[in-house]
Amino acid sequence: MMKKLILMFFLLALTAGVSAQAPWKNGRLQASTNGRYLQHANGKPFFWLGDTAWLLFQKMDREEARAYFANRKGKGFNVVQCVVLQFLKDVNAYKDSPFTDNDLTQFKVTPGNDPQNAEQYDFWDHVDYIAETAAENGIYLAITPVWGQFVRRNEISAAAAEKFAANLADRFKDRPNVIWVNGGSITGDVKPEIWETLGKTIKRHDSAHLMTFHPFGRTQSATWFLNSSWLDFNMFTSGHRRYDQDDTVKKYGEDNWRYVLEDLARTPRKPVLDGEPSYEATPQGLHDLTEPYWTDADVRRYAYWSVFAGACGHTYGENAVRQVYKKSDAKSSSGARQFFHEAMEAAGASQMRHLKNLILSRPYFDRVNDQSAAVDEGERYERVLVTRGKGFLMAYTFTGREFKLRMGHISGAKVNAWWFNPRTGEAVKSGAIRNAGAAAFDPPGERAPGNDWVLVLDDVARRFNTPGAAATK
Repeated sequence: MMKKLILMFFLLALTAGVSAQAPWKNGRLQASTNGRYLQHANGKPFFWLGDTAWLLFQKMDREEARAYFANRKGKGFNVVQCVVLQFLKDVNAYKDSPFTDNDLTQFKVTPGNDPQNAEQYDFWDHVDYIAETAAENGIYLAITPVWGQFVRRNEISAAAAEKFAANLADRFKDRPNVIWVNGGSITGDVKPEIWETLGKTIKRHDSAHLMTFHPFGRTQSATWFLNSSWLDFNMFTSGHRRYDQDDTVKKYGEDNWRYVLEDLARTPRKPVLDGEPSYEATPQGLHDLTEPYWTDADVRRYAYWSVFAGACGHTYGENAVRQVYKKSDAKSSSGARQFFHEAMEAAGASQMRHLKNLILSRPYFDRVNDQSAAVDEGERYERVLVTRGKGFLMAYTFTGREFKLRMGHISGAKVNAWWFNPRTGEAVKSGAIRNAGAAAFDPPGERAPGNDWVLVLDDVARRFNTPGAAATK
């Protein structure tokens, strides 16, 4: 009896600890009043740090899901992007189908949800378990209802989309850790009536959760849906191609910061983020396995460039993890070289939290991009991205090159200078300097791609904590 009581108290304490840490305890997510960022209802900032595990529902079993979410929580992620339906005949790790007779308007639901009883535990029970496991780790699920190719192939009508969306929204509407991601790697001009139906129907049944649209590579949700009633914030996908591989009219190439600036200049202004930049350990261009693979240095560059341009967060991806590549699979997609449980330890995955910690260690909501502070902005990999807010300024260099800034863009007669290391999250104080005229800054180490650094300048009078450490207020 005593052992049972001890176990009960342990479980209650564990549950209470998880509950206290859950971000949604600060209220629902919403856009900030200036239309730039996301926040909770009580005003606390929410910096989106996403991971990509598109086939989470289809391929992870219960044990794998527990290990995955615990790992991602430990690395600082607070969002995981996933899709409910990639193909109509999808099944999960237990071979359960989501629909009766492949009719997506008929959810296949069995009585009970005992995982030890195959007759009870169905596809939707497993979806519920994954959502609950994510919640236990303080993680939101950014859920895409159907993948774009499913719509492109005319496998869903507007009437079926409405019934499917209603069923899906009703199933998730009472869960605190849900964000809706309409679309699925597709341009919004392909079957726009389907996307509008999905968006409006989900919002009609679930008005509590935010929604965006995941577009095709090198395109933006705002191009088609900026004024749609269901679109709460914008998403673009800068994609997996190099500068010389970009065949679009804009030819932004790897300059994902350009999408951020473009979207934030639109009216109405809505928060924006890069929902699919180049994935770590993926061939440059995605499909040609003879090409070089994107590295942790590349994924850091995409993250800092977009956030310093004004994004409300960032989504990271790793090739094997995004497809949940397992030993039981016949082959991998896009040349994944590890299984997902090994790839969870990729270097870039551990480095993303440093960006979130850095941004949250300074005043949040008034932060803007300010390229006018850079004497020489530079091009492509040499570009210096500058962001500033109340009493602070940050400048990111991917190559560690020397650069000059025009001082006086923030308050204070003197400013403290720090060098923040995106690879380790460590910051070293360089000293106080006069906040006037122009000043040159030479980052530590030799100039080379991947020797990236953030210069942090703080108004001495503000007495900020070390960059990346907890805020004092």
